Amino acid sequence: MPVRVHRGIMDHPPIVVHLEHDGKVLLVDAQGNGPMAAERGRMAPAPSLRLPTPQEIEAMGITHSEPRQVDHGDITSGVTVLKAYPHVPWPASWPWKDDLISDNAVHPVARESVYRSLHRVVSKVIVVNAAGDVLMGRVARGHFVGHWTLPGGYLDHDEHPSDGCVREAFEEFGLRISLNASAPVVTQRIFDRRGLSFLSFTYTSNVTEGQDIRVETSEIAEGAWIPAVEAYEAAVSYFDQAALKAHLER
Repeated sequence: MPVRVHRGIMDHPPIVVHLEHDGKVLLVDAQGNGPMAAERGRMAPAPSLRLPTPQEIEAMGITHSEPRQVDHGDITSGVTVLKAYPHVPWPASWPWKDDLISDNAVHPVARESVYRSLHRVVSKVIVVNAAGDVLMGRVARGHFVGHWTLPGGYLDHDEHPSDGCVREAFEEFGLRISLNASAPVVTQRIFDRRGLSFLSFTYTSNVTEGQDIRVETSEIAEGAWIPAVEAYEAAVSYFDQAALKAHLER
């Protein structure tokens, strides 16, 4: 039996599949016909487009990779979304995900699924002093309150990762740093059942001599220089652990 979710006239199936290929997403109408187009910025009175069911995809003759279940239970009770990669040539007739996300004719389940599939990008830095110790901060807010992490955070919209970690080191610790020439450690991971994907760039820097740590207390409770091995053992962030492990192995 279909499950009715959100306001509007559209009954939504209990299981749908988010098929995406290079920015294109398969949409169908309420009867499962597709592919259907999306219109950026459209203000429809009710949703009429959605993600297809497994049976509708099979009827179209589309095969796909092993699906990964994404939990939407925090916003949409009774609907399961399966995320998979379609085995098709680039589907020019499918709508761009950047168009469907602002189209009110597209059901919120599909729009939320596209939103959750976007990478969240963070930039971090291993700042090393003359003794070889690593700068760590005990976090005052956010994901890792009370734990020790490397300087860093979310990128601004128009910011390169190499600029973001320099900005964060100054905002959090009052340090003006320059980065080493070594390539950053790039790491990606999905952490929870919502399917949010984080992408991290971690650079390395030698702190400019003569500067004192001045923490921004709304973000960092305290800062400390910690031997690299101890910093690795204290780190709770997967990204920090991966970057510090690479630093120790250099």
